[in-house]
Amino acid sequence: MVQGITGREGSFHTEQMQALGTNVVAGTSPGKGGTTHLGVPVFNTVADAVMATGANASGIFVPPPFAPDAIMEAAAAGISLIVCITEGIPIQDMIRVKDFLRGYPSARLLGANCPGLITPGVAKIGIIPQRITMSGPVGLVSRSGTLTYEVGSALSASGLGQSTIVGIGGDPVLGLTFRDVIELFERDRATTHLVVIGEIGGSDEEHAAELLGRGSRLKTVAFISGRTAPEGKRMGHAGAIISGNRGTAKSKEEAFRQAGVAVAETTDEIVGLLR
Repeated sequence: MVQGITGREGSFHTEQMQALGTNVVAGTSPGKGGTTHLGVPVFNTVADAVMATGANASGIFVPPPFAPDAIMEAAAAGISLIVCITEGIPIQDMIRVKDFLRGYPSARLLGANCPGLITPGVAKIGIIPQRITMSGPVGLVSRSGTLTYEVGSALSASGLGQSTIVGIGGDPVLGLTFRDVIELFERDRATTHLVVIGEIGGSDEEHAAELLGRGSRLKTVAFISGRTAPEGKRMGHAGAIISGNRGTAKSKEEAFRQAGVAVAETTDEIVGLLR
């Protein structure tokens, strides 16, 4: 289902999801319940949509002031995969959301401020363009939306198809982490190779490297953006900021190398290392 389906962004990306074959069974837009939009029934609440259609995943395309409540509403209604595309949600609001989600352990949140996920040729939730993807065995997980597109496009151009592409987002407080997604790829038999696209700030990449260092069946290549970023300056994402010796590109690259993961110094090297 799509929360915010009648808005400009919700409408456009719902059409793109439908064009790929995604089974969009419902949408929400408070006050417009009982109508249809893009051939999809619209409901006032997520609970109504779930009760009527059995929807189990949601894409959220609502403005920042309303997105936290939209996430919590989806979890409370029993949605198991919540993908929040919305950018600009205050950190304090996301802390409140994360605390709320502790009471709904079956709900997985991807984002916020993320491009979503796509299984090429099957389905997608979010804004990753289908045209840059092709089906294959390479899993891709990234903090950066544009680098997701760049690397996905390069993989496809080289004949390296993707099993699933996942953009976790670049905010300081997120749902699914690199580690969470890598664990899912480990269990996905359609995935044999993995590309991890990280960036400066935080320690999520180091935690992912620790997991991979314990042993992985996936042939993995990592790339960390932000090598030349100055300390204390945000670079693109709210979470892309170096504090002291923490969160530098060098520390993240070293963690992956110690885990036995090939590290690309530029995005152009990723395809070659993956082969």
